[in-house]
Amino acid sequence: MNSAYRPERSAGGPSSFALVHLARLATTLVCGVSVLAGCAVSSPPGTVDVAVPPQWIAAVPRATSGAGVAHSASLSGLSQWWQLQNDALLVELIDAAQRVAPSIIAARANIAQARATRNISGGALLPSLDGVGSASRGSLAQSGGGVAGGTAVSTTAQLGLQASWEVDVFGKNAAKRDAAQERLMASQALWHDARVVVAAEVAGQYYSLRSCEKQLAVTALDAQSRAQTSRLTALATQAGFGAPAVAALARASAAEGASRLTQQRAQCALIVKALVGLTAIDEPLLAQKLARSLLESPDGQAQQPIVNLASVPAQAVGQRPDVYSAARDVSAASFDVGSAAAARLPRLTLAGNIGTGRSRVSGITQSFDTWSFGPLSLTLPLLDGGVSRGNLDIAAARYEEAVGKYQSVVRLAVREVEEALVNLQATADRASDTETAADGYRASFAGTEARYKAGLASLVELEESRRTLLAAQSALLSLQLERRNAWIALYRALGGGWQLEANATPSQQ
Repeated sequence: MNSAYRPERSAGGPSSFALVHLARLATTLVCGVSVLAGCAVSSPPGTVDVAVPPQWIAAVPRATSGAGVAHSASLSGLSQWWQLQNDALLVELIDAAQRVAPSIIAARANIAQARATRNISGGALLPSLDGVGSASRGSLAQSGGGVAGGTAVSTTAQLGLQASWEVDVFGKNAAKRDAAQERLMASQALWHDARVVVAAEVAGQYYSLRSCEKQLAVTALDAQSRAQTSRLTALATQAGFGAPAVAALARASAAEGASRLTQQRAQCALIVKALVGLTAIDEPLLAQKLARSLLESPDGQAQQPIVNLASVPAQAVGQRPDVYSAARDVSAASFDVGSAAAARLPRLTLAGNIGTGRSRVSGITQSFDTWSFGPLSLTLPLLDGGVSRGNLDIAAARYEEAVGKYQSVVRLAVREVEEALVNLQATADRASDTETAADGYRASFAGTEARYKAGLASLVELEESRRTLLAAQSALLSLQLERRNAWIALYRALGGGWQLEANATPSQQ
């Protein structure tokens, strides 16, 4: 025959009297904790003001369309700037590099770690719950009435739930969660910053290659001209119409031209290999793409304008992901100080359990349910060897470090924009003079070459004029590359079109 035993109020759970009594006790303890604390936990400011110039000191270039008509563009348009360059291969290379760049992969991993840390910190605010179970079987000696009894087999099984919860009276765990959230946002912004850096690096290498190819074409024409001059001079010397010294000078000039051509070709090859390393595209395939793009794409001497910088510096700097990330680090460090300060105050914890069990002895089964709330315990840190004070000092020092880093990043952002603007203005001012010089030296060389062929100029004069022309042509190509690099530097200095409102995470890309 089976029988069941259940304590009073077991089916209904905790009595209302017990809960009310527990709530009153918790209130009393919290009030006592507040009195012991003396004052609320305070944290340093989560935001820091940095003095930014009210306007740009350097001249701001006016954005124009291809026809020279002024137009406006927002800073957010920078994210599509590469598509505006009318060079599909450049966009393809940037996309390929961003997929394999170790800095971007590391930034994505940092986001995953920061998100996990945020989840862990948030979990500390919630009660923890563990499931427990046990089973046992053994013998039980029976006796009674002065007569020796027998041995009964006892089987017992229990299942239950155990809960514990630290009441976040002073916000220690909440501050940890908020700090983790700030660092998650910072890591997401740094992922965007890594993408901007990679795009700028690939574009810089790509434009360097295009400039190198143009330099190679100029150098090749110069080497051919020198070789032709050397051949004609050698024939004239053999016929007795020229001095051996003149022929030797012509051979030296031809050798110099050939050496310069070899050097330029090697420089272009090194840039190609740099692009291979950045994009992970096989070199033969990349060479085919580069050759095809050179034939299909326009020359693109005038780079597409980047943006109309009508905004004040504070607005422009605010759209840099590294500045935003540094600001979030300041906020996170502020929460860390508050958490470290709260850790020095009393802690209030609550435990509880609920379970059910069954016991069977000699064919008689008994069932029982149990529950309990408590203990409600108050922990007062009295002596820890200075550990809690040391943790607070570390958190305060890290806050000062974060503030200093943030201020430095803002100043650096303003400086980088100003430097890019100066370089843009300088290249624009030098463009007309450099083109005029190249045209003049080209005309001078043509005249000297005509006089040399007519016997009215010496080979020394011809070679001097040739070297001057080559230097002028190289300077023009270098200036064009310098201007492109200044645009790229401005793109990077303005954050590459990153916006807080559109701060997509890697999983959303």
